Amino acid sequence: MNNQISTRLHGLDTLRALAVLVVVFYHLTIFGELPIRLLPVTYHGWMGVDLFFVLSGFLIGRQVLRPLPGGQRLSIADFYRRRAYRILPAYFTVLALYVFVPGWRDFPRIMPVWQFLTFTMNFGFTFERRGFSHAWSLCVEEHFYLLLPLLVIWLMRRPSARKTTAVIAGVFLFGVALRWFLIRRFPDEIWTSIYYPSYTRLDGLLTGVALAVVRTFRPGWWHRWMRHGHALFLTGAACVAVVVWMFRNRDLGNSSGPAMWGVVFGFPLLAAGLGLITASAVSENGLLSRIRIPGAETLATLAFALYLTHKPIGHLVMVHFPSVTTPKGPASWLLYAVTCLGAAWLLHVAVEQPFMRLRDRHLHRTVPAPVAEETTVAS
Repeated sequence: MNNQISTRLHGLDTLRALAVLVVVFYHLTIFGELPIRLLPVTYHGWMGVDLFFVLSGFLIGRQVLRPLPGGQRLSIADFYRRRAYRILPAYFTVLALYVFVPGWRDFPRIMPVWQFLTFTMNFGFTFERRGFSHAWSLCVEEHFYLLLPLLVIWLMRRPSARKTTAVIAGVFLFGVALRWFLIRRFPDEIWTSIYYPSYTRLDGLLTGVALAVVRTFRPGWWHRWMRHGHALFLTGAACVAVVVWMFRNRDLGNSSGPAMWGVVFGFPLLAAGLGLITASAVSENGLLSRIRIPGAETLATLAFALYLTHKPIGHLVMVHFPSVTTPKGPASWLLYAVTCLGAAWLLHVAVEQPFMRLRDRHLHRTVPAPVAEETTVAS
């Protein structure tokens, strides 16, 4: 259709595929036991969402910031339309199944429908209504999509590196202070008062945006960083390892000892580590950018659909195929893999792709946006 060279970033595909696999494995342990070698995923699989946040902050930040150095104006309306076409059709399709097909639900009760429609179900969340609970991260994403372009326009009225740095640092410190206050105030409600609400989970998105700011407005710094892809990866991996140590008792909800400090400081440290790994993934001499893993691009493409559907599909498999899933062996996990990937592919082909084509026609785009720049957490 066009002769444009593909700009897909295979290192980011690998990270996105890794993130969705970790999250899927983490959630599917509800329905069956993982092989012994994958048990660490059970304990730390929630970190996959933080990787999604960093990737989204970087890629969406790049989309928002890219036209600004050339003096072009950011079109908020076009940005919101692009996000709406990309996110809402698949999300509302799955939400409709939760609302109108009770058998689809991975838990009998869900939060009020209006909270899903307004992307506020992550506020006041309760485990007594935990059906479609994984939509909490999409709520965080939507709040990010809503506020980022407005913040960028405000900062660009009088551009200042000092002001931008102060805003980024201020949000980080606000998160640290707020988590410290909440964990002292509600020591037994870490999941509901700290983990799910958007105002305590901005570290990953902000880290991604910070990377996008450097790449856009400080290209010299960025090019120097890109010459050290291996060092970025190893330093990022070390940061992640420290966070794993903080939660070594396998309990995010522990309100004392290292886990408490993990909740307060671990989220920004994890975001920083994943941000360094993300930077390494786009470096030409980074480990992830050099190795093209078979199937990673497909998983990256299906990631949003897979994220939306894997829990209800896992529940349906457990309920309707007990003879296969009860032994919890290789056959059960093969069945989970086939059904989850099949449902994700169906949602992608039947809903996501038609609306993306409609988006491109509506926005009069003659050349589709580079796939790498479309690879966001929520897409």
